[in-house]
Amino acid sequence: MRKPAPKPGPRPDAAAPSPTARPERRLAAILAADVVGYSRLMERDEDRTLARLKAHRKDLVEPLVAEHQGRVVKLMGDGILVEFASVVDAVRCAVLIQQGMAEREVAVPEDQRLRFRIGINLGDVVREADGDLYGDGVNVAARLEQIADAGGIVVSGTAYDHLQGKLRGSFASLGERRLKSIERPVRVYRIEPGAGTIATPAPTPADKPSIAVLPFDNLSDDPAQTYFSDGITEDLITELSRFRDLLVIARNSSFAFKGRPVDAVEAGRRLGVRFLLEGSVRKAGGRVRITAQLIDAATGAHLWAERYDRTLGDVFAVQDEVVATIAATLAGRIELAGAERARRKPTQDLLAYDCLLRGIEHLAGHGEDANAQAQAMFERAAGLDPGYALARAYLALTIYVDWAAERSAAPGLERALALAREAVALDGEDSRCQRILGEIALAAREFGRADFHSAHAVALNPNDAHAAAYRAYILTYLGRPEEAVDWIRKAIRLNPFHPGWYWYTLARALHAVGRYEEALAAYERIAAPRFFHLAYMAACHGRLGHGEEAGCYVERTLEAKAGFSSGAWLATLPFRREEDRRRLLEELCAAGLPA
Repeated sequence: MRKPAPKPGPRPDAAAPSPTARPERRLAAILAADVVGYSRLMERDEDRTLARLKAHRKDLVEPLVAEHQGRVVKLMGDGILVEFASVVDAVRCAVLIQQGMAEREVAVPEDQRLRFRIGINLGDVVREADGDLYGDGVNVAARLEQIADAGGIVVSGTAYDHLQGKLRGSFASLGERRLKSIERPVRVYRIEPGAGTIATPAPTPADKPSIAVLPFDNLSDDPAQTYFSDGITEDLITELSRFRDLLVIARNSSFAFKGRPVDAVEAGRRLGVRFLLEGSVRKAGGRVRITAQLIDAATGAHLWAERYDRTLGDVFAVQDEVVATIAATLAGRIELAGAERARRKPTQDLLAYDCLLRGIEHLAGHGEDANAQAQAMFERAAGLDPGYALARAYLALTIYVDWAAERSAAPGLERALALAREAVALDGEDSRCQRILGEIALAAREFGRADFHSAHAVALNPNDAHAAAYRAYILTYLGRPEEAVDWIRKAIRLNPFHPGWYWYTLARALHAVGRYEEALAAYERIAAPRFFHLAYMAACHGRLGHGEEAGCYVERTLEAKAGFSSGAWLATLPFRREEDRRRLLEELCAAGLPA
């Protein structure tokens, strides 16, 4: 089998891999697209056609692929081949590409427009060492693309079957079709024009406005002060999140727009919100200037703007004023009392606050010493203000992270648990303190406390995406994976540009429910899988009867973790119900992993 080749000319099938390379098989959703009538357009105006196509790829296609967690396998002249772990994401991305192309080409004469045709298949593929893909899954997608209409999308029967109940939209059956170089007939479905709702996030109820706080610009003379403007942004996100009738996008997703020009309408569309808050921070000596403006993302209109020149000691008052003004601006759509009972208790020590912000900056980093640097800052903040609840909570989190890396030093877990309890005792109304205590309590196998504090965290702050994700993780180990799936999906809605561990949390919940193919699709999204991810994937493939794939992941697990023992590893995990542990042990052993 050979891979689809660039046009013009027929597309040969995929070439066989090198016999010396071990093939890596996976289930993937493949999107194949090319431009209708490309040769004719190039003959007519080569330079302009090529420039327009490059612009569409750079400004529309590639950002949408990245947003939907896809991977561009290769560009092929006028075509593109993309791999997705989820067929839902593949279809959503395809619909948005076609919608975007129609909008961008609307002013171009009909006979000169660039229009894609797209085919999507869910099937088995083999990945080569250079990242290229080949196999039946790729070939079917390429052949489907060839029978799609201009501006249209067709999907295979396997893709269609996995989309049921997951997307809104209309599909038309085209029956079984004979595709070139494909021996068996393939069921084909067309996504009907106007099915744009298939690509949109779950809508926010009409009486519940949504907002994203974009990273405030650091206008200080010292670029190193960015941590301070980031901290102001995060505080505003946290305070706005307390309103129960306002949907607030999480920090990770808002910060995806950091350091680049932002079109309000485009940012609102990508984040799925109606309002944006943006601004800047200039810190000099003992004073700070904060500007803020509220924007209607649907139109780009500015609804409100203000500038605050204050002493650093007034920074919390400025934050409160900004939040109150936004609430007043959106009055009638927000339950103002929703935030009153959950007021934060900020430190009065600005140096402690500064240390906290520096610690959070380190915590968001990925360097080898990031956790240690964050821990040092939180230690200092807690030392400067012993009553600073959030400093103690974050300190507990960094100590827990160190313990979790090895799960051997029990005193580390005990200290983390004690600090987290102290944080909640100091400020039980902060969802961050509650969610951290819930996570650590689970590790300590205090199951009742883990359930209580994680539930209290999401009750205090319905917009805390991490609290929702922590809740899902905890519920999976408590033996309630169906609820966990709902919570992690809510977290992903609140945090569309979420960190990778959300995929692991979703995968584990789906795995525990027995939705093995969906679990595999989520596991596949983990960028750098560790030994336990590979072990779970072996178990899922085993359950699905994929003997070859299960064997491959067993081998990779044993390579990643010398001396791996299923029973010994599972003994370290905090399952509340012994039957859940036993079932997973059976799955791992059935896949071929050592007991």
